Amino acid sequence: MKKILFISLGCITFTLGTIGIFVPFMPTTGFYLATAFLWMRSSDRLYQKFINSTFYQQNIERVLFKREITTKGMLKMFASMLVVFAVPFILVPNFWVRVIVASIYLAHVIGLSLYFKWDTLFGKNKVEESLDD
Repeated sequence: MKKILFISLGCITFTLGTIGIFVPFMPTTGFYLATAFLWMRSSDRLYQKFINSTFYQQNIERVLFKREITTKGMLKMFASMLVVFAVPFILVPNFWVRVIVASIYLAHVIGLSLYFKWDTLFGKNKVEESLDD
């Protein structure tokens, strides 16, 4: 029963994640991580097939584990985040809430930019050398 439930939920999260590739505000990464978790717990065959798929390779492994993202991908991510953060910014007529929302958005942009482009900005060898000291 548990195995069937996990396989079914994995199919649902996989479908939602695949739809999220084409719909800007659906979290593809979150759904694909849930799919991997559910299928890992239920079916080794489905799990292996999923982690070897191009969907997983492009949206999870390349972005999260190898930290490789195109500039177009980053701009798309930041534009989606801007729309999400703009909703409370526009709807809540409180100055301090707007300051906090804008600060959180800027922190996300700066933090994610540094996360994905650290090696490009500072060089991989410089980071490794500073860790060795």
